[in-house]
Order: sequence, then structure tokens, then C-alpha cells
Amino acid sequence: MDTKRHLTAILQAVFVTFLWSTSWVLIKFGLRNQLPALTFAGLRYFTAFLCLIPFVVFNRAERDRIKNLNRSDWLWLCVLGLFVIMLTQGAQFLSLAYLPAAMVNLVVNLTSAFVGVAGIWLIKESPSRLQWLGVGVTIIGVGVFFLPVSIAGTMGFGLLVAVIGMLSNAISSLLGRKVNLQDHLSPLVVTFISMGIGSVLLLLIGIATQGLGNPSLSDWAIIGWLAVVNTAFAFTVWNHTLRTLSAIESSVINSLMMPQIAVLAYFFLGETLSLKEVIGLLLVGIGVVIVQRRKRA
Repeated sequence: MDTKRHLTAILQAVFVTFLWSTSWVLIKFGLRNQLPALTFAGLRYFTAFLCLIPFVVFNRAERDRIKNLNRSDWLWLCVLGLFVIMLTQGAQFLSLAYLPAAMVNLVVNLTSAFVGVAGIWLIKESPSRLQWLGVGVTIIGVGVFFLPVSIAGTMGFGLLVAVIGMLSNAISSLLGRKVNLQDHLSPLVVTFISMGIGSVLLLLIGIATQGLGNPSLSDWAIIGWLAVVNTAFAFTVWNHTLRTLSAIESSVINSLMMPQIAVLAYFFLGETLSLKEVIGLLLVGIGVVIVQRRKRA
């Protein structure tokens, strides 16, 4: 493997995780400016969907793929959009309205452990002993972070929403595997249709239940940056790095988001962590890295 190309891919992937980590801070800024959480999420992903339109409209091959989709394809893409965008992202934005960024991040990072266990029954993938160890370390980390703690009121609601988002994210991972195994579906078509359906539904639900709010010029700048840079651009770069990096390398680099979000939240949001919570985050991070390792054939 070309060493220079490999190093470039690593640096690009790390940069993408930094962009994604800043999303959490920007989302918090928007929520503090009284942007309705679900509408905010809908605007971000609907704008990102609009950014993808030219890449589909002016690409004959992609247009032909969409024309040739059958009823089953549309059904699976709709379901994927419901889970990936509407439920997962809607829950993330809503939970951030009630909980610190580090706490929501910890819950989201439980996705790998849940997928590893759920895969036993759903896709017949049995975790290795090392992966079971990772699940155990992750559970211990969660216990260290939260216990003993009394969760009630708005914090309890926020945690419930965060868990729903994590479960939806796990289902999204399993659905994504199934959909992306279809040779006639390109990654762009899958992203374009699922994001379009999910973002429109999320935006409509947000406006119907929370209203549009009164976004200022800075709020629209945050929405635009999140959509264009942290979503459309960042996902394009990330997918490019996947051509060079192994699955293990990508998963480990992606796990860098946990400490990055904690540090950014400390400096820009004023969120502090106790020593116990830092240890819990570290244990969860280590457990997630272990769980994402796959047995060699």
C-alpha cells in the first residue's frame, strides 16, 4: 500500500471526525438560540438533501438507477430514511435540548455494542470472545458514568429520547447493510432517496409540533454550515477514505469523536466532567473499539 496515500487518508478521516464533533457544539448553539429541535434537524438534513440534487440530476447513470427502482427498493429506502434520518437524527437533536453533549455522545456510542449483540439473532453474526469482552467493558463504562445518579424530570426524558435514538441508530446500521448489499443501488442513490424522505418527514413533524421558530441570520449560517460542510462535504470525504482505510482503522478513527466532543463541549459549551465521568467515557470508548473488531476469516 502507498504509505503517503494511506497517511493522507488517515489525516482526512481524522479531519472529518473533527467536523462531525463540531456539529454537536453547533447544534447546542442553535438550541440555545431557541431553535426548535426537530425543525432544526429537519432543516439541516433537508438542506443537505438539496445539495445532492445536482449530483443526481446531472448524472445520467444515477437517474437511470432511480428510474429502474422497483416497489421493494422504494419500500426499503423509505424505511431506511425513517430510521437513519427521522428517528436517529431527530432523537439526537431533541436529546441535546435536554442533556449535556458528552452524555448524549456516550449513549450514541453504545450503538456498536447493541448491534454486536442484536446481530446474533437478526443477521446471524456471532460476536467473538474479544467482542464480548468489549461489550462488558462498555457496560462497565456506562455504569461508572451514570451510577449513582438520580435521573428524573427533563433529564430523564432526554435520556429516554437518547436511548431511542441509539436503538434507531443500531437498526439503521443493520438496515444499511441489507440495502447496500443490492448491487443495483449506488451509495449516492441510497443516500439521496433515504435522506430526502427522512428529512422531509422530520421537517414536517418539527413544524407541525414545534413550529418553525424565529431563526436569526446566525442560525441560518449554522444550519447551512451543518448541511453543506459537516454533512454533504464531510460524508463525501469520509466515503473517499474508506477506499484506502480498513474497517478497523475507520472504526478506531471514528471513535475519536467521543473525546473530541467532550473537549469541545468543555471549551465552547462550559460542560464539565467529573473524574468518574471521564473514566466512564474512556471505558466506553475502549469497549466500542474492541466491539468493532471483526473476526478474521
